[in-house]
Amino acid sequence: MYRVVLIEDDPMVLEVNRQFVERVPGFEIVGTSSNGVDGIEKVRDLKPDLVILDIYMPGQNGTELLQQIRNEQLHTDAIVITAANDIPTIQRMLHHGAVDYIMKPFKFERVREALENYQIMKRRLGTESTLSQVELDQLLHGNGGEPLPEIPSVRMQTDLPKGLQALTMKQVVLFLMQQHKSLSAEEVAEGVGLARVTARRYLDFLEKNKQVKLDLEYGGIGRPINRYVWMAEDKRS
Repeated sequence: MYRVVLIEDDPMVLEVNRQFVERVPGFEIVGTSSNGVDGIEKVRDLKPDLVILDIYMPGQNGTELLQQIRNEQLHTDAIVITAANDIPTIQRMLHHGAVDYIMKPFKFERVREALENYQIMKRRLGTESTLSQVELDQLLHGNGGEPLPEIPSVRMQTDLPKGLQALTMKQVVLFLMQQHKSLSAEEVAEGVGLARVTARRYLDFLEKNKQVKLDLEYGGIGRPINRYVWMAEDKRS
């Protein structure tokens, strides 16, 4: 789970941000603040992975807040959600390391895209010891400057079974697509932030619909371990 602090002075926007973030699997809100002065204290105390902040705030604005985060070398990333659309402000926020910049008014789909792209970046940087230029270009720009490809839809004859959620299914698929080897249900659960039994239900559904390939790993005494690998479109029957 990625731990998030929301910093926004408008109570209505703060609540919208909270609801949007909570709809994306893999993120939890650990704190909120209505101004930059209190916000930096929250960041120091809670040490979140991600801060989602506004720019126009009393006491200390978002530009000063993000600069202070960087000056203090606090290990947190930042996504900006703001009404500011002038080039100097955008440049300052990007200069101070904002990983995304969303302008108000905004829709859930744009916030979800920002959070999912953030997940991709953190997972790749957290699991790989090195990256090729092509892989780095995909992380920074998406296929050499082109947008990242759409996550393929799950092929199924009927709706998802009771208990399976579309957003969670997308996160499982997204995680599997980024891997270069087969994974156990436990590894998928840890990577996506699910209970192992829950991850197993999603994986079993994907295997039945020929989205993933099931491999059995034998070793030592006991039952073999089920391992799953995402199947490229051209390898599916």
